[in-house]
Amino acid sequence: MPTTADTGHRKGIVLPLAFALVLFAGFMTLGVWQVHRLAWKEALIARVDARLAASPVPAPGPDEWAAVNRTRSEYRRVSVTGHFATVRPALVQAATRLGGGFWVMAPFDDDRGFTVLVNRGFVPDRKTGAAPPPSGKRTITGLLRITEPDGGFLQSNQPAADRWFSRDIAAIARTRGLGRTAPYFIDADAAGIDNGKVAGQPVGGLTVTRFPNSHLSYAITWFVLAAMSLAGAAWLIRERVRPTRG
Repeated sequence: MPTTADTGHRKGIVLPLAFALVLFAGFMTLGVWQVHRLAWKEALIARVDARLAASPVPAPGPDEWAAVNRTRSEYRRVSVTGHFATVRPALVQAATRLGGGFWVMAPFDDDRGFTVLVNRGFVPDRKTGAAPPPSGKRTITGLLRITEPDGGFLQSNQPAADRWFSRDIAAIARTRGLGRTAPYFIDADAAGIDNGKVAGQPVGGLTVTRFPNSHLSYAITWFVLAAMSLAGAAWLIRERVRPTRG
């Protein structure tokens, strides 16, 4: 018949073992998640590098818009030919290596009969960003980017007040009364519109295309913690069982 001491010893073994198994399962789950994130990040980096090295292609027209998505289309080098619309640009809150300021999102009428928002680049203040875009027929080259709905910087976009914290294409198009507008925008190259070559013009070419990748070190950390949780449980059980031997 089990004694009180036997019951106490069992509790002294079962409880730490159960706690260790919970920790082990949690740490292993986090480690496996980081492994998946590592694979995703490596695929992203390889995909972006390949697209940056490619020659520009015509930006997708209306018949291709349904197929535009983040995996298939983002960071492709594209070009559009046409004119900047005589519509006030949207200034979107930005944080860049040049500091804080705004992206200048200017509507551009493509010769194929649709409008696309072109991110002309970065400006440090609203006054600079309000300057009219270049006139005349132009070919713009840059990177295709996917719309950023809702907002950013922990703030929602305020279309009625013309305050933008993310590049929400549909919302900007509505407030500017644009017609058929592409569901993506284009980050203009540094030389795409003479950006930054003249004082007071937006600085282009600031798209972030290098992504930190620390997922392997994170995964190793979680797996080490998983092993340590089991090792700690084994040591504790050994210490609690040892006095009963002999």
